[in-house]
Amino acid sequence: MLPFTLRVPRRLFMTAAFACASLVALNSVTGDRAHAEETQLAAKTSWIGNTYGYGDGSWVQINITAIAVSPDGKVYTNAPWDESGAEISMYQNGKVLGFAGGTHGWGNSGGNAIALNHRYMFAAVSVGNEKGHLVAAGVWPEKGRQWYGITRREIADPKRDAPFEPLPKPADPHAQFAASFLKINDVPVPSVASVDATTDTSAEIGGLAANDATLYASNTTRDRIEVYDAGSMLQKTGWDAPAPGRLALAGDGSLWALTDTRGGRTPRLAHYTASGQPLDDAPALPDDTVAVDIAVDPHGRLLIADNGPRQQILIYTKDGGRYRQSATLGERGGIFAGVAGRPGPQRFNGLTGVAVDARGNVYVSTNGIGPPDRANGKNGPIGAGLGATLESYAPDGRQLWQLQGLLFVDGAWIDPSHPDSVYTGNKRFELDLSKPAGDDWTYAGFLSNRFRYPDDPVFHTDQWPGLPIVRKLKDRTFLYLMDMYADHLKIYRFDPQRDGEIAIPSGFIAGRAKDVAGIPNAPPGGDWIWRDRNGDGRFDADEFEPNTTGAKLAGGWGWWVDTNGDIWRTRDTKGIDRFRFGGLDAKGNPVYAYSDLTVYPMPPPFTELRRAIYEPDTDSLYVTGYTADAPPDRAFWKEAGRVLVRYDRWSSGKAQPRYTIVLPWETRTQPIATAAGLAVAGKYLFVVEPVGAVHVYDRDSGREVGVIRPGPEVGRASGWVDVPFGVTAFKRADGEYLVFVEEDARGKVTMYRWKPA
Repeated sequence: MLPFTLRVPRRLFMTAAFACASLVALNSVTGDRAHAEETQLAAKTSWIGNTYGYGDGSWVQINITAIAVSPDGKVYTNAPWDESGAEISMYQNGKVLGFAGGTHGWGNSGGNAIALNHRYMFAAVSVGNEKGHLVAAGVWPEKGRQWYGITRREIADPKRDAPFEPLPKPADPHAQFAASFLKINDVPVPSVASVDATTDTSAEIGGLAANDATLYASNTTRDRIEVYDAGSMLQKTGWDAPAPGRLALAGDGSLWALTDTRGGRTPRLAHYTASGQPLDDAPALPDDTVAVDIAVDPHGRLLIADNGPRQQILIYTKDGGRYRQSATLGERGGIFAGVAGRPGPQRFNGLTGVAVDARGNVYVSTNGIGPPDRANGKNGPIGAGLGATLESYAPDGRQLWQLQGLLFVDGAWIDPSHPDSVYTGNKRFELDLSKPAGDDWTYAGFLSNRFRYPDDPVFHTDQWPGLPIVRKLKDRTFLYLMDMYADHLKIYRFDPQRDGEIAIPSGFIAGRAKDVAGIPNAPPGGDWIWRDRNGDGRFDADEFEPNTTGAKLAGGWGWWVDTNGDIWRTRDTKGIDRFRFGGLDAKGNPVYAYSDLTVYPMPPPFTELRRAIYEPDTDSLYVTGYTADAPPDRAFWKEAGRVLVRYDRWSSGKAQPRYTIVLPWETRTQPIATAAGLAVAGKYLFVVEPVGAVHVYDRDSGREVGVIRPGPEVGRASGWVDVPFGVTAFKRADGEYLVFVEEDARGKVTMYRWKPA
């Protein structure tokens, strides 16, 4: 699981005994179960956001924080987390070669460094004990402790360990790589209550470099570069260096390092002999450079990945005994140059790694924000939601290939003004449905500009951007995002002439205090509304409106924004709130206020509410939740409920129930079959199960029409729908329905295409 983080999908907190099974039961659920009593609808399956859809078992991981490349161009990656265990993966020529395993579940996590020699792959990893559930001396740390170190694998097959010490007996069968793990740091795990933006007891390995005899490791928090024998893995020596990070070996055996890499300091270049003696030829980097990785090419040139405003690879050549900058790779400003947010070759976004093969081909990894700097309260695991890319460039700068793993805990919503444009939490895609599945989407926009809008709550509240609703109000497009626990609602506006694809922070309705504690200048206690009154996208102290109604409005699972711009929220046993859309202010922000709030009591027969979708055209409200006859099971706390009721004439004060639907609810099977979310479009209701199957109902009568299940294009598999609104739907002009389903497991959103007969 992600170390020391609070907001992770619910299954990540399972006991160790269930965690391993979850990879099969939750993340690899197939659609081939027997469903004798259902009508399976003839829908086509596709996806958006990942180069590979898992039809052949391949996918691109959701985050890449470090890379290394073999002389023949095989790329090895590392990251703290991939939902289906591909933290350490291998790629070549734009193809997925596989993943190493042993870095996910049962206390194991990936890391932020990786290196190769001719025989071994070395990768930074961490080992925990699943809150004390894993017990074996020498295999797992003691309860309350976390280990950080290095796993060694055979480079020819990284799924095979390369042991260098005997495994303690009796060995835990789930600790197959314990004998090839070098423990370097043993640190306490902070209590959940103490975890905040500044708490950090991690002791990760920040950089690795290797040749056939020697392994160099940056023990970042200990201010040391340590040297190990690559065969025995015994420490040979080491030397002091301030917060060392990424390392690179030069052809002459000297070692390049980035130092001062923690706590908001400006990273510097350092150059050492093989034995650790400082050399004085390290060039000073330009002002505002944020160096995050370093590589040496076959000609001895230095390549520095600059994750500052330049978003470039800076290239240095030795000239007269000194190094001077001789070239760059990448458009200056990266994805934010020109039309801001528009992706393309050499338009880098959140650089995390650079590497070079024997032919001089350059490999670049990004994740939308850059490597974590937890000691400065930055980034953490947020890269897992902003989109991983891995690219290869020829020596002349031509892009050879690119791989994309762009989505995690994300949904999709068609732009109401452009039916071939799709928004997700912080990206935009364009569709061409004339093309085959998987080729029918193009990445068109990245919506979050951390340089221009550093207060964007994407970087301050959630690890992932949020579930989208897109509305056209007063001839302008707005993006509303709800987080995966439905605590708060983010609002964005667009100004294409000035900001290109970027979504500008516009409004925010806060929930509980803890969940919005990272918002700059926020008043204490949560339960407030913010609006960008001066139009600068910053959270200024005088722009907050605390809730002074006397009734706490935080809590509940059901956000909804109707086509008129009214915001609805179900609040468990406290009824349904409705924030009326108050038009646009002078800066183009939607206006919402506590003074324009309507609270509806919980309608019968419900005892608890979970979702409410209002349709102004018919004055109908679709409500889901629990009743006395269909009560909740507290073990399943994110579901939409067991009952759906459509109420007509809702706003008249004389609402009438039109029909009641008993929703799917079977919690004793594997996988479970419950209602995870719902959508309304055209003539139908769409209710999604946690495994991605979608039940379709006639909107007028409530009669079930049939079920859509994942097709062979995605391996008949789906990850867990782990959010309150994990399904959306849109009726196209030709009568075809596009149904989008959040798919946690493999970096994408599933897209079903269904045209009723």
